[in-house]
Amino acid sequence: QRSTKTHERRHSIDDTNRSTNIMFLRPLIFAAAATATAVSAFSPSPIGIGSITRQQHNGRQPLIPLHLSDDNPAEWDEERRSNIFQALLRDLQIEGVPLLGCDADQVGTFNAALWTTMAELGDQDDEQKACLIMEQIPVSALLAFAEDFTVLKTQNRLMDHLPELKRFSVSVLGKGVGPALVIETEARTEEEVATAAANRALEGTFDQAKITTALKSFIDRVVVNLEACPYTKSVDISAVGLENRGVTPGPVGYRFSPTTDACMTMSVFWNCICEMMGSPDESLSSIMLSLPGIGKGNTPEAHARFAAVVEIVGRYLCLYRGDASFGLVHFHPAYDRCSINPINGASYGHLPPISWLRAMLKMGGHEAEASSFTDDELDLSNYQRRAPHTSINILRMNQVNAAAGPKSIVDLDLGNGRSEKASGITLYSRNAIRMVKSGKEALQSALDADIAMQS
Repeated sequence: QRSTKTHERRHSIDDTNRSTNIMFLRPLIFAAAATATAVSAFSPSPIGIGSITRQQHNGRQPLIPLHLSDDNPAEWDEERRSNIFQALLRDLQIEGVPLLGCDADQVGTFNAALWTTMAELGDQDDEQKACLIMEQIPVSALLAFAEDFTVLKTQNRLMDHLPELKRFSVSVLGKGVGPALVIETEARTEEEVATAAANRALEGTFDQAKITTALKSFIDRVVVNLEACPYTKSVDISAVGLENRGVTPGPVGYRFSPTTDACMTMSVFWNCICEMMGSPDESLSSIMLSLPGIGKGNTPEAHARFAAVVEIVGRYLCLYRGDASFGLVHFHPAYDRCSINPINGASYGHLPPISWLRAMLKMGGHEAEASSFTDDELDLSNYQRRAPHTSINILRMNQVNAAAGPKSIVDLDLGNGRSEKASGITLYSRNAIRMVKSGKEALQSALDADIAMQS
């Protein structure tokens, strides 16, 4: 289901160089050497010290302002911006704030580096502060993130289920005077320290091999055998049967993270995006990302946590127009479309609203089923997305578009004078009928068996 919502300020995932060479975060030398732990966006680890590019202005010494004025840094000349940027970095270093340089030169690696840094800072119990410098990323892209993150923190519907993000504040250094983000965290409370320790213990209980085996069992059962996706013929190869539409079949990549943390989830997700951007279709057709630590269980609280985390995954992909390149499909053992926001509107990565299914069945030529199916029977469509643990399927949009065919988006008549743009009418109608024919008892029994494989 493709969301029709857009953000006013978005940056294309292709706006900058698409090079996907692994990028590094490195402590920067500014005036005097400073030691700090650096992280790689792909695999956090200490690496060597580098230096920031410093512009020279006819041999003159940089001016050191005492205060920033209230005018717009974007309107200043390059020399003034550079001087103030250098001075602000020097002040941070005097304060003891690590200055981390990042070689990212496109949106995917930028997000991977940013969220990895946030995850590393958030993993510490005490307060933290770091400055992430991205000389090859437009300041406008940094401003877009900082502004949206500030808005996110005001949205209680999400933040109630993303408590770890409440500790963070993210701002652009000097209101955008240079390409640097200042990331700060508050110290954990005693209760938060205990929760973090329990989460770390939970992360150690997941067996990657068992988790992947269980997910493959679900895919074989629902996606392949029930043909929830007609172009997936096995658990290992996807996009089969689209060759005449210009799509080459390729292997499915199974990726795993035991994390219980939203920031690390975002880091892992963006690393998957980088991996797909750097791999041809025939080498990596799609990715199934297993996240068993996110929303573990089948309680309403677990489902709400899952829904909040995958919503911010889609939110930040869409912020940078990544939804033009990648499609998402979300799974959870208690998946309930009637608990996904918006309940009666399209939501990126999710099934169409259950309230749309009768209209879809009618449009798909299934008048009898549209009239005879009970609400409980229509709810069985949720089993298309009830996998043994939280998972995200990352697809290439060229595959999605080829599978949907031309003119796949239609005006769906929902009655009472209301219509909505919708796609996948044939697919979702057929899947709804197949779920009803399978029956709740059989579907739940098979799901329980998949879940048991993880123990």
